Amino acid sequence: MPEANILARYPKSNRSAMLQVREQVSQTERDLAREFDYEYFDGSRKLGLGGYKYIPGFWSDPVDDMISFYSLDNSSSVLDVGCGKGFTLFEFCQKLPGLRIRGLEISRYCVNNSLPIIKPHIDLGCCSSLPYDSNTFDLAISLATVHNLDLSGVKRSLRELMRVSKRTLIKVNGYRTEEERAKLEQWNLVANTILSVSEWESVFDEVCYDREWEFFVP
Repeated sequence: MPEANILARYPKSNRSAMLQVREQVSQTERDLAREFDYEYFDGSRKLGLGGYKYIPGFWSDPVDDMISFYSLDNSSSVLDVGCGKGFTLFEFCQKLPGLRIRGLEISRYCVNNSLPIIKPHIDLGCCSSLPYDSNTFDLAISLATVHNLDLSGVKRSLRELMRVSKRTLIKVNGYRTEEERAKLEQWNLVANTILSVSEWESVFDEVCYDREWEFFVP
């Protein structure tokens, strides 16, 4: 399946000012970011998101676009793998109050600090081993998450996402030029798999991933 364009209105940050700062990040600091604890989510922007807080309407446009593309309604079910503090799931529920939701998050810090109304719907775990029955969800999304695993973990995760859902949308880091590759490696402190677009396409072919995908390209 060709690259999708469902998340064209996905919020984008201005990275240029931080690229030079992150070029100075040490391996010890990278390891700290990869713990996905306070330092990554709510600590310095140098090591992560620099304060991961709910902003009303921030996810409104891309959630509208996912609802439209996948024809979701109040009888549908959605799984968000790598759901963070549950902000995207909350936005879904604002638009479709009857939607059945579930989130999976590897960060205990995020789960403990998630939106109170969403917290009961979040499970602690890894995307390479999903604790759900096959075909449980109408849609599974995983944005900026799968690439945090090594390549074997990426392949397991893609198979798991297909197993538990009828339709799937992922967004991962991908580059088309060496300049883009250098920027991605400089920017993304937690990704363990950074591949070219063609390499990602080969991975998709290998695991028979025939669903929607998009790339973060610097």
